[in-house]
Amino acid sequence: MEKRAGGALLIAGTTSDAGKSVVTAGICRWLRRQGVRVAPFKAQNMSNNSAVTPDGGEIGRAQAMQAAASGLAPDVRFNPVLLKPGSDRSSQIVLRGKPYGFLDAADFARLGPLAAGIVQDTLAELRGEFDAVICEGAGSPTEINLRHHDIVNMGLARAADMPVLVVGDIDKGGVFASLFGTVALLSAADQALVAGFVINKFRGDVGLLKPGLDRLAELTGRPTLGVLPWHLDLWLDAEDDVAYGRVLGRPQPPRGSEWLDIAVVRLPRMSNATDAEALACEPGVRVRMTIEPGELSRADVIVLPGSKSTVADLEWLRANGLDEAVRAHAEAGKPVLGLCGGYQMLGERVHDDVESGRGTVAGLGLLPVETVFHAEKILRTPVGRYGDIPVGGYEIHHGRDTVTGERFFTLPDGSGEGARAGSVAGTHWHGAFEHDAFRRAWLAEAAATAGRHGFVPAPDVVFAAVRERVLDVLGDLVEEHLDTAALLRLIEEGAPAGLPFLPPGAPEGASHPQGTIGR
Repeated sequence: MEKRAGGALLIAGTTSDAGKSVVTAGICRWLRRQGVRVAPFKAQNMSNNSAVTPDGGEIGRAQAMQAAASGLAPDVRFNPVLLKPGSDRSSQIVLRGKPYGFLDAADFARLGPLAAGIVQDTLAELRGEFDAVICEGAGSPTEINLRHHDIVNMGLARAADMPVLVVGDIDKGGVFASLFGTVALLSAADQALVAGFVINKFRGDVGLLKPGLDRLAELTGRPTLGVLPWHLDLWLDAEDDVAYGRVLGRPQPPRGSEWLDIAVVRLPRMSNATDAEALACEPGVRVRMTIEPGELSRADVIVLPGSKSTVADLEWLRANGLDEAVRAHAEAGKPVLGLCGGYQMLGERVHDDVESGRGTVAGLGLLPVETVFHAEKILRTPVGRYGDIPVGGYEIHHGRDTVTGERFFTLPDGSGEGARAGSVAGTHWHGAFEHDAFRRAWLAEAAATAGRHGFVPAPDVVFAAVRERVLDVLGDLVEEHLDTAALLRLIEEGAPAGLPFLPPGAPEGASHPQGTIGR
């Protein structure tokens, strides 16, 4: 490929969870293998799974994964607008990695021009620096109720004159109708940039699809550039917890004589559920996402994950009887671990006039911790020790804790982080389980505390290598199953001229990327 600066491609999808994130990552990994300087980009992301960049900014977790696929460190430019929902009608807005404020849906109008300018300037900056920028859309590009203020799908494609591929998830059913309808409800000018399709998550003989693919090309004048097979290993770094099933990952047989069963409470506003993924990579560890008190009572270990709305999710725990199940588990001497918001819930009190505005709320009282929320968010990548074992992580939270008992981690200056009391522990750190020695030590302790003396942590699981293998699988899938020559032409030359219009289309008057901010 001739390395001409400025090439770009938008990966859209017929639905959320169609596979936009993984296809984007796969193309990035494949291009990197070809010697192309490539960067990922998602103009606007709505997700509570986020990552901290080396300079202390915050971006969507999927963009950090796509950066790794590109051989790059996370960068705030890869996701300039991040929406972190705290309720069904309110989100925290993060612009170029820094918190901007909390806005209700009705307040987004005043943010629209600012966000659109940031998005377009950032994409132009990346296109001037890299040979190719592979952009990920959000939701569907044919959310016609949102098109007039879209800055992440066709609004972005139009502003940047960028070709678009639409990914459809065949596992959900109705993929041909979804692909056709996605194009046919767009305006003529939007349709002119939709250059082809990719079908994702196919199981079986791809030859059976050929009549449908041929007919889709006849009806739309656009080719399907490939059919990606279902692959069981593509579950790491999920953009949202809706992508998780009840059992996380693919549990591998234990190295010892016993399994360790870990129950992660699926909080309504769960954030950074990816913390549990490193645990699920371990042989003999079964990680279940659950909202059932009975499943908590049967587990060896309970994990309360992060939350974007600590107080609201704490009230939800109580309303559903999960608080009593957690308390009974702790009183039986079994391990309970809280991460970030889950850690705050385990404490004695939470004082929150920032996220929920509820003031002082009683916690579960299982750790000697009091948390006060501050307007300024903490974003950092700390390091410390767990006993003699080096460990690190990243922090994304408004709460400041005061601890009167034993700390969980030791910091370089001799102070501590997190807390522990008996079989209960917690920390604000995300990502700590990605550190192999700490993960093994904690699992061994948790298993012993739970009475699973036959559980043996695997000495050879390297989480960074597991993640790298997944990225290589994505690159392999692109290379083996997509028309890569056509991909390169789109990136270099843009959408081909003369793509046919599919009626009924949408009024062009509703197709200007100004006004409020959408998904």
